[in-house]
Amino acid sequence: MSIEQITAFADKARNDSDLGAQLKACVKMKDMFALARDNGFEFDEDSLYPPNEPQFTADQLSERLAKALLRA
Repeated sequence: MSIEQITAFADKARNDSDLGAQLKACVKMKDMFALARDNGFEFDEDSLYPPNEPQFTADQLSERLAKALLRA
């Protein structure tokens, strides 16, 4: 369930410039989770990390969140 919610939230942020800007402004995980919840999405932090594939792109996230979630 969580992966589908993350994917849906990431897709919505890609297609909605206001939501995308709000996501990019999130510096802390709790801010991102609150934004997701406010937009009808629920997921947990564990679903964001490997072995799961990243659902967000670097340009969608603040530098801090990109470093945390998109480790390569």
